[in-house]
Amino acid sequence: MKHGRRVMGWTAASLAAAGVAAWLTGAPALAATPKTVGIKEFTYAPPALIVSPGTTVTWVNHDEEPHTVTSATGAFASTGLVKDDSFAQTFTTRGTYRYFCALHPHMKATVVVR
Repeated sequence: MKHGRRVMGWTAASLAAAGVAAWLTGAPALAATPKTVGIKEFTYAPPALIVSPGTTVTWVNHDEEPHTVTSATGAFASTGLVKDDSFAQTFTTRGTYRYFCALHPHMKATVVVR
């Protein structure tokens, strides 16, 4: 049991040191993990996505029909995405971003940046 605690302590210290080193050098300690939203059967999946600032979200159309990714406030918009096309948006500012398909306005979803 003591060995396990020692390893956990060493791991925590190593992570802390890496974070301090990244902070001192200006490098990000942990990069945001890219997120993907699938478009299938006239829906965005997942319909709500929570991400951290700096995250890039990529939408991929798996339908035979074209779709768009269009911000409800005009913050971003894709062109028409045909089957297997993708669109990426990096979210840097915290907030709630509602979007829809301009070709099929009943398709709606949300990205929350916090």
